[in-house]
Amino acid sequence: MKAIQIKSHGSFDKLNVVNIDNPTCFSNQVKVEIKYSSINHLDIWIRKGVPGLDINLPRILGSDASGTIVEIGKNVSGFKVGDDVIIQPGVFNSNCEIAKSGNEHLSPSYGILGETFDGVQSEYVCLNPINVFPMPKTCSYKEASSFALTFMTAYEMLIKKAQIKANDLVLIYGGTSGVGSAGIQIAKDVGCEVISTCGNINKIDFIKSLGADHVFLHDDNLYQNLKDNLNKRKIDVVFEHIGAKTWMTSMKVLAKGGRVVTCGATTGGNVNINLSHIFFKNLSIIGSTMGSIDTFKEVCKKIDNNIYRTVIDKVFDFSDVAKAHEYIEQRKNFGKVLLKF
Repeated sequence: MKAIQIKSHGSFDKLNVVNIDNPTCFSNQVKVEIKYSSINHLDIWIRKGVPGLDINLPRILGSDASGTIVEIGKNVSGFKVGDDVIIQPGVFNSNCEIAKSGNEHLSPSYGILGETFDGVQSEYVCLNPINVFPMPKTCSYKEASSFALTFMTAYEMLIKKAQIKANDLVLIYGGTSGVGSAGIQIAKDVGCEVISTCGNINKIDFIKSLGADHVFLHDDNLYQNLKDNLNKRKIDVVFEHIGAKTWMTSMKVLAKGGRVVTCGATTGGNVNINLSHIFFKNLSIIGSTMGSIDTFKEVCKKIDNNIYRTVIDKVFDFSDVAKAHEYIEQRKNFGKVLLKF
């Protein structure tokens, strides 16, 4: 079968479409024929190489996918051949006490498909049942492949960690990104007032269509523009995933008792923190990675009830994966980019 694999870190030329053996479905697994897989920024960072994160190579990329069950191990129940399914990207030891408590993503055993384990960007995958769930009834294969990683991340950040509530003023950077577009919808569903940002004016209307109340360009004037337009009002929650470029702005715009919750650092992870500023203003800095199985189920329910919607920009054939990565890195996308298998 064909799969998208990296054998070393680097640019687009490190993306290989390879022929590998069709996987064997063991007694405790289900085998899924992949229809679509979406590209996350995680895939790009794994390809480039993440400082401080040791990735075993070669590695098959991909965390999000949808498909159809084609084989079921003899010890697996609750599925049948032909079921349409969505992939849950978190991997963990179900016997771990932390995982048993419902905090699977906090378990020392926790990993992510396509990062710590081979991913789902291949024609077939064999997975444990905890990674395979019924596809939301309102979703197509395309839609079902596009939301798990980003919506789980954003939901965990805003609902579980920052504990947003109605009328909170929330700043969400990068409203056209996967995690940003998810964050806007989650915050608006709670009843928050949402400020978002983007890199050029052509994206403003799109971000407003997701529900954002105010949209600013994230340029060198961002802090001053926020200050001028907020009329001395401060922000309750900052949804961070940019890092060094926006960190100082994030700190300065927070209200007393405000929270900044972060899941990434695309512009760099080394930032300056003034501890006096933190404790005098009673600020909270909260880190967040992925989410629990309960979070995944809640997101799927919201998608199924049309409360959250997937945002798909473009579909590439999996053989054009290098073009798809380049398209995202050039910031051309308004939403998720998919690979068709």
